[in-house]
Amino acid sequence: MSEKKTVLVTGAARGIGLEAARRFLAAGWNVALLDRLQDLLAQETEALDAPGRVLAVPGDVSDPQQAPRAIGRAVDAFGGLDALVNNAGVAEFGSIERTDFETWREIMAVNLDGPFLMTQAAVPHLKASGAGAVVNITSISGLRASTLRTAYGTSKAALAHLTRQQAAELGEFGVRVNAVAPGPVATAMSKKVHTPDIIAAYHDAIPLNRYGSETEIANAVHWLCSEEASYVTGQILAVDGGFEGTGIGLPALRTAPPAAGD
Repeated sequence: MSEKKTVLVTGAARGIGLEAARRFLAAGWNVALLDRLQDLLAQETEALDAPGRVLAVPGDVSDPQQAPRAIGRAVDAFGGLDALVNNAGVAEFGSIERTDFETWREIMAVNLDGPFLMTQAAVPHLKASGAGAVVNITSISGLRASTLRTAYGTSKAALAHLTRQQAAELGEFGVRVNAVAPGPVATAMSKKVHTPDIIAAYHDAIPLNRYGSETEIANAVHWLCSEEASYVTGQILAVDGGFEGTGIGLPALRTAPPAAGD
């Protein structure tokens, strides 16, 4: 077993996955980065500039044959596996009437089948670690329903329950399983598709009145994999600025009413 801890992060060629890889590297971990975007994966892995500590693993998490091969490559390269971050995901937003079955199946295959297959393949190595950890990246859309997310929201809600199921089954082996549910995050994709009206509406609904950052999500992921969270398992941690807990924002109520007697 390598002296350094090792994590495999899926969907790691960009966004939250890539930022999580950076966070683990900063903490001294070895990192295997998996993504099906092979060219981008190779480019970003090289840019991390950490020879001997990073490994690019091209692959598709939804393929039952590729998942165990990916885990095997990480174990062969670094001598073991201490944590798995199931971040790979796809999103297509549309009404139930306009969501065709092909789209439904693609979203379920990546967002739900992928974490199942990857975790299943990783279990023997996480057991051998003695203190293995899994973090599944769900979404605030899996905790509360919203428009145009029939497939995406359902896949993330199912992943939240899979997280608890995995935690219940693997706890006796010292393997912890948790999830991070990001709220609105300022990713490259959201910056392209969120209009000023959408951004303003989100800000009104979020107590912290802003989007989160990829770094803030990555910090939560790393913490859940670290020894600092050694007694935390089966939890869905919403990293969302308070969005999930507060419902709809009402801008008109942000102005404090007059004090009694005024």
